[in-house]
Amino acid sequence: MMWQKERPADKKAEQPAWLLGFFLVAITVMAYQPVWHAGFIWDDDEFVTNNPAVKSVDGLYRLWFTATTADYYPMTLGLFWLEWRLWANHPLGYHLVNILLHAFCAMLLWRIVHRLRIPGALLAAAIFALHPINVESAAWISEGKNTLAMLFYLSTLWAWLQFEDSGRGKWYGLALVAFALGLLSKTAVAPLPLVLLGMAWWRRERVEWRDVRRVGLFFVMVAVWCPVTVWLHYHRAIGGAVVRTDGFWSRLAGAGWAVWFYLYKAVLPLNLIFVYPRWHIDAGNVLSYIPLLMLVVAFVVCWRRRSDRGRALFFGLAYFVVMLLPVLGFLNIYFMLYSLVADHWEYFAIIGPIVLAAAAIRKPALAAALLLALGALTWQQCRMYVSDETLWQTTLRRNPDCWMAHNNLGLALCAEGRRDKAMAQYQQALAIKPDYPEAHNNLGTQLDAEGKQDEAILHLQAALASRPQYDQAHYNLGLIYLAQGRIDSAIAQFRSAIAINPQYDIAFANLGMAFARQGHLDEAVAQYRQALAIAPDNAYAHNALGRALEAANKLTEAAAEYAAAVSSKPSFAEAHENLGAVLTLQGNFAQAEDQFAQALKLQPASPSIHYNLGNALVRQNKLRAAAAQFSEAVQLQPDYLEAHFNLALTLSQLGQTADAIQHYRKALGLATASGQKDLAEKIQTRLQLYQSSAASHEPIRQ
Repeated sequence: MMWQKERPADKKAEQPAWLLGFFLVAITVMAYQPVWHAGFIWDDDEFVTNNPAVKSVDGLYRLWFTATTADYYPMTLGLFWLEWRLWANHPLGYHLVNILLHAFCAMLLWRIVHRLRIPGALLAAAIFALHPINVESAAWISEGKNTLAMLFYLSTLWAWLQFEDSGRGKWYGLALVAFALGLLSKTAVAPLPLVLLGMAWWRRERVEWRDVRRVGLFFVMVAVWCPVTVWLHYHRAIGGAVVRTDGFWSRLAGAGWAVWFYLYKAVLPLNLIFVYPRWHIDAGNVLSYIPLLMLVVAFVVCWRRRSDRGRALFFGLAYFVVMLLPVLGFLNIYFMLYSLVADHWEYFAIIGPIVLAAAAIRKPALAAALLLALGALTWQQCRMYVSDETLWQTTLRRNPDCWMAHNNLGLALCAEGRRDKAMAQYQQALAIKPDYPEAHNNLGTQLDAEGKQDEAILHLQAALASRPQYDQAHYNLGLIYLAQGRIDSAIAQFRSAIAINPQYDIAFANLGMAFARQGHLDEAVAQYRQALAIAPDNAYAHNALGRALEAANKLTEAAAEYAAAVSSKPSFAEAHENLGAVLTLQGNFAQAEDQFAQALKLQPASPSIHYNLGNALVRQNKLRAAAAQFSEAVQLQPDYLEAHFNLALTLSQLGQTADAIQHYRKALGLATASGQKDLAEKIQTRLQLYQSSAASHEPIRQ
């Protein structure tokens, strides 16, 4: 039977819209309850927590007017920028925003389907809200680009229907603006102009020239914008990675596979996997084209039956395929390195099957049972996204040969300090895929952390052999060369990393450190400043720049950089200590004392902090407190020559003769053993003078 278009409902019998909208929000929030306790996963660090543009004050400008990220999604990243100022690195806020965006999309879908006079509008919206295939979009913070883009996408459809029914230009303008914002959130909304023509056909059973003319500007926006984003994705997100090597015919056959796969998951959303096994499609095998042929037959049958039930089926199926066009494999997407399909790629397309199903369900009991089942599946699926470790372990249970999951599970285990298990995961990934550059890179960095630098270099070189444009591998190799004192080789690797990724702030910072090791302070300062131009809140770059400026005797500028470091990262003990040392040199002893005290709270077992605090206290004539700090320093580090000497000086001023002589002798022995003849002679002279009651009480600095 063909769909019967809904007639206007009796307003007295109609439930208040706000109540039904609250129902949609409530069931969505409840179904996604496990996500309330979820953290950041996978590439959330790239998009949010470690994204310099999101964290910097001028980030909005950089997100909109510079190519600082792998993909140009300024609306989505602008939302992350705002959220970072609200909840920083606390994941709950991001998750709640994404869940609410998903719920608001369900509300808009309800009103649009109702406006199209299609039965079951509220049920369709509820199914969309609770369908487990959408968990990947609503529970994964980075996929906020999906939910935000969907909000603008549906707003465009709503404004377009308002325009068509009223003829008022303001609604047309609003539709254009909403579509532009959708494109700036995620390019997946690009097929929308075809959807507008499809809605015209659905409402009037034909597409007129005026419909094409009205949609023309939308097509122009797509034609202008999509090549830009595709180019950026190919050159920034994909970079030198080889996503696919198959040709057109293999991709055409695979498109047929993908459509039926997504339809199957929409109808029976069981065994959903974050990374599905990657298909291998033989373009020379005729059987590979059967799914595509079946799809063509389905369209032909529905079209020939368009005067009956086939019209609704044709509209729903056409919508489904049109919204899948960007992800059917004709364009390379970075995620296709791992799988040719993904749940979050179905977020826009699934509306078609959902509306078809909702319109066909007539019994309230069946609708209620369906929603309960979907809600339970969604709640269960959400548990997979609680943490990185949970995500990858679940993925491996369902797809044991997922080499990417083995690698990423290794990263999660390494972050928890479980290095042996992490290494086993990297090795498992390489056993499945020997040319996997990320696993070689991660295994190399772990071997380096364990002091096995030669083995680490081999793995990093293997990573670069597989992917010469791998910026992280160049950077990590540079770090090892820097640690080995191979400064020129380190500089070459850091430069290679920067050439591939001009926004690589820490590569600039370590390039500056390499120049500083060579004594080229001006060049070091320039590199540190470049790092800070990219990431103004990089505390380590501020600290390194402060060291270079201090070495150049620019104490005021050095103090400012150390202050910026502790402002960006209050828990940075070294920066507190360095700031205290410069303040001491400037004669600001009370402020220096405060900085050393803060550093000690963070690192109470640091001999140098105790020593420097002692010096600041001596300058304020707080001799007993100073002696206590010098004493703590030599207890923590018995061979601390300067601490022994200054402790002796302080004890002599306090009249503790025997203890002072003991530490003078200890300092003299350490200076002699280390071959510091000049210092040994100085200490010997001090000791002799002190023993003859003519000692100088001027402390020495480290």
